[in-house]
Amino acid sequence: MEWRDEAIVLGVRRHGETSVIAELMTREHGRHLGLVRGGRSRAMQPVLQAGNSVDALWRARIEEHLGLYAIEAIRLRTSELMGSSQALHGLALVGALLRLLPEREPHQGLFEMAALIVDRLHESDIVPGLMVRFELAVLTELGFGLDLSECASTGSTQDLVYVSPKSGRSVSRTAGDPYRDRMLPLPSFLLMEEPNEPVAMAAVRDGFRLTGYFLERDIFSPRGSPMPDARAAYVAGLNG
Repeated sequence: MEWRDEAIVLGVRRHGETSVIAELMTREHGRHLGLVRGGRSRAMQPVLQAGNSVDALWRARIEEHLGLYAIEAIRLRTSELMGSSQALHGLALVGALLRLLPEREPHQGLFEMAALIVDRLHESDIVPGLMVRFELAVLTELGFGLDLSECASTGSTQDLVYVSPKSGRSVSRTAGDPYRDRMLPLPSFLLMEEPNEPVAMAAVRDGFRLTGYFLERDIFSPRGSPMPDARAAYVAGLNG
């Protein structure tokens, strides 16, 4: 068995004296682990830092084996990220969300979004909105997507400003106002197709409140896991 793919490094763990097991998010093969012989060498340590883009060649005798990685750098981002705690929290959050995915299951859309985010982590006016969209996409890929296409009560596609915490469907202002205290906010930027526009921080925080509710209810709580510390740190940093 052999394949080659572009990947983002999520992390490594030591294996023996000189090797590591690398966890990568690959474009075509999903989240995939493999052994890197000599991964703790001076040459490889800078390459295997979280957030770097690499070219990964994976080989194994049979598909079920851990397999061996041969890895070459495509883009090293460590020096760009080290000066910003917010960027590091964002990188850790991306990794925590990708680790929710089953291993070896392709999610090319999430790979593309993750690559865009790690490329732009220093763009404080763009990335927070992208991160909210990324959380929505993770929910969708795991089978818990929200339906923001029309009002759950009236079928209207106009003036959608709420999301029902029960159904995960959008609700119009007219239908939702009598129950506003029970509703979650739906920031308007999530209804727009263009993801690369700056988003006001108040709207971003509303977006994280929305995605956080469903991530905790549908993903983390059923698994008996807490929400990632990196998420709380990243959201707190938006107030800075």
